[in-house]
Amino acid sequence: MKKNKSLLISGLLLSVMTFASRIMGLVREMTKAAFLGTGMYADCFAVAFQIPNLLRRLFAENAVSVAFIPTFKAYLEKIKQAEESGDQELISSTKKETQDFITSTLTLVTFLTSCIVVIGIIITPLLMPIFCKKPTDVNAATYAQELQYWLTQKQEITYLSRLMFPYLCFVSVAAFFQGVLNGCNIFAPSGFTPVLFNTIVIIATYVLSPYTENPARSMSIGVVIGGSVQALFQWPFIKQTGWKIRFTSLKKTFTNPGTRKVVALIVPTIIGIAAYQLNDVVSTSMATRVGEGIASSLQYSLRLQELILGIFAVSIGTVILPDLSGLANAKKWDDFNNMLIQAIKIMTVISIPVTAYSLITGRELISLLYKNKMFDDNSVTLTIGVFKYHICGLLFIALNRIISPAFYAQGNTKLPTTAGIISFSSNILLVFILSKVMGGQGIALALSLASLVNTIFLLIFMKKMESVNVKKVVIDTIIYSLKITVFAVIAAIPCYFLKPVLLTAFENHNRLVAYGVPVIILALLYFAIGVLELIITKDEIIRAIVKKFKK
Repeated sequence: MKKNKSLLISGLLLSVMTFASRIMGLVREMTKAAFLGTGMYADCFAVAFQIPNLLRRLFAENAVSVAFIPTFKAYLEKIKQAEESGDQELISSTKKETQDFITSTLTLVTFLTSCIVVIGIIITPLLMPIFCKKPTDVNAATYAQELQYWLTQKQEITYLSRLMFPYLCFVSVAAFFQGVLNGCNIFAPSGFTPVLFNTIVIIATYVLSPYTENPARSMSIGVVIGGSVQALFQWPFIKQTGWKIRFTSLKKTFTNPGTRKVVALIVPTIIGIAAYQLNDVVSTSMATRVGEGIASSLQYSLRLQELILGIFAVSIGTVILPDLSGLANAKKWDDFNNMLIQAIKIMTVISIPVTAYSLITGRELISLLYKNKMFDDNSVTLTIGVFKYHICGLLFIALNRIISPAFYAQGNTKLPTTAGIISFSSNILLVFILSKVMGGQGIALALSLASLVNTIFLLIFMKKMESVNVKKVVIDTIIYSLKITVFAVIAAIPCYFLKPVLLTAFENHNRLVAYGVPVIILALLYFAIGVLELIITKDEIIRAIVKKFKK
């Protein structure tokens, strides 16, 4: 009972910190918007930060979640069994074996990431043609200006990339520390580190900007400091577990059976994850080639969408996974199907109205959050242009967060991974096609369409699972989505006509009042009409939502 209560408290604390991290991530983007806007330096930072961040996601996070924690847990289980036996010699040898595994894995992580950092710093200039398009029309009147822009962009991305590459080493060690702590059922310190990271980046940007050539360099310095602090912050908590942080020889590292098992577990999963990360690289590469400010406007838009997703999609997905797993283990397939359909409907009744509201008030939301100093009216126009296409994919992204756990609950990871690879391949193809026609808006639309592709293939693959009534899931989802779409349009009509009145009434006030008050009033009106519609039609999902949020 005490253990369950402790895990519950840890889970709640982690949820709060995850939400706080998303809020601070948004504040970090707001800071970037104020100092960099959607100009060249904003694009340069977006590209430069992506390179080490891509490697972090590919190796550090992947290694911890897929390989290190399960292997470490197996070692801890062996210690537990040895302690139950009462054999002191066995206990001592098992603990030493576990300590050797920790030491070897830390050595491996540090050695490999250090090598990657050195290589990355050396070859960064060779990667620039991917992100920087050199002007080719020598007869154009603007050729000299475009050539100078290209040279400056290339030099700045190279400088910022080299400056931030050490971040990879620091954050990989931080991820390793997180794996040790999570393996010991300690979650709070690791949950707090993203908040700490974002706070440090924000402070560094404000404090160092007067002393650096441009604010992008200040923010980059903050990234490196933030990464190192993420690791240092967790160190004292590691010491409290009793495990020692030290290094060993490379010979012992590469011959340690536990470390070799970690490597063996990582390699197969890198292919699927690499497809996702390659998608980001291609999108950013095309964005920098389309025009100035496109890459950064996509980042601002995605951060806002991620915040919306973090508020409900991730939370609900996390809540239903244990329930679905329990029903799958008990083979209660009718209850399993009913819960899955209910979860999909909950996501639908939230995401469709949020999409409609965001389309109505998108410009005001972006102005409220980002419009400041360097982020001017042109930046707002650029960002709202991509945001309206990003937000149209919200329903499909949210549904994927619900449907995928239905596979995981039955121990099936292959099919959702395959659907993901198909989706990301579609995204890359669509980015190449649509960016030529629609520019940055085409890149945003490509992501939404790829999310739709992912949803479709998840439903197709569900047919291979006899436990799921796919036909009922699809029909119920379509009918309910149409119903909620009608409700959303009805609720949106009065908000659409009231918006210009409110904007005119508050236009002479500061940004927070001029945009914030209309956004809040419209949200309250929209929410009230929507809830009234659900109550009048006696919608069963509104009761389910209340239960889920209470849970």
